[in-house]
Amino acid sequence: MISQLLKTLRDGDGFEAALVLAAIGYLLVFAAFPLVYNIVMSFQEVDMFSLASFDRPFRGLDNYRDLIQRPEAWEILRNTIIFVSCSVVFQLGLGFALALFFQLDFPGAGAIRGLFLAGWVMPGLVVGAIWKWIFAGDFGVLNYALHSAGLIDKNIFWLSDPAYALAAVTIANIWLGIPFNMILLSVGLAGIPEDIYEAAELDGANRWQRFMSITVPLMGSTLGAVISLGIIFTLQQFDLVAALTQGGPANASNIAQYWSWQMSFQTYEISAGSVVATLMIAVVVVVAAIYVRSVQHEHSA
Repeated sequence: MISQLLKTLRDGDGFEAALVLAAIGYLLVFAAFPLVYNIVMSFQEVDMFSLASFDRPFRGLDNYRDLIQRPEAWEILRNTIIFVSCSVVFQLGLGFALALFFQLDFPGAGAIRGLFLAGWVMPGLVVGAIWKWIFAGDFGVLNYALHSAGLIDKNIFWLSDPAYALAAVTIANIWLGIPFNMILLSVGLAGIPEDIYEAAELDGANRWQRFMSITVPLMGSTLGAVISLGIIFTLQQFDLVAALTQGGPANASNIAQYWSWQMSFQTYEISAGSVVATLMIAVVVVVAAIYVRSVQHEHSA
């Protein structure tokens, strides 16, 4: 990629070179600089006073040691793992089921698929407001439906009960991510030649056998991309937590990305917030590297 950019700058005309320089400048200003600046702050002692004065003593790994010694750190790590893993698994599973369903030829398939996408394009805060109404303890739609079905005899306060708050946020995030998974998986399914299925059917393979022996192996790279993007996007999810629970009650639904914001902009423990953000960046880089490595191995095989 870098060699292509250099070639464009060397051989291209002035307009092409200007476009390349503009793109490089944008990445440096809005991506590279904030990233490096955050990592540097994670090794310094930064609070609301030293943020402007730049009087920041170097603390090195002490910031990281202090973070993991906080009593809430391990609870928030557990919440984050549950939130990310459950979101990715259910988004993938339900998205795959919907992608397979919309492969069928029936009237209105395109319109219905478009309705699913409507939820994905809405801002996270709007989705959070909708789900806050659904999860409301006194008048929420979910409690009403469960009461009507005879599954509960008293209201569940989904967003204020520590036993349910994380589950509520996770359910909302799963709903938000299903359409994105469905679209990516639909593209992958469309790339599988139909004659392969026809040949397998002639050989006596049933639907499950065709799915496991043809669909899943040929969807390997697509599934890897969906899982990787699902992890990365879920680690970036902030709006739903802010709209639904604000990490409460008592950190029961708090996750790493929201905790980083709380420390940076509510309690002004900017160094600690930078440490959490840096660790999340490291996880994203590892996930992306694993995916790229697997794709390269698949193409070289």
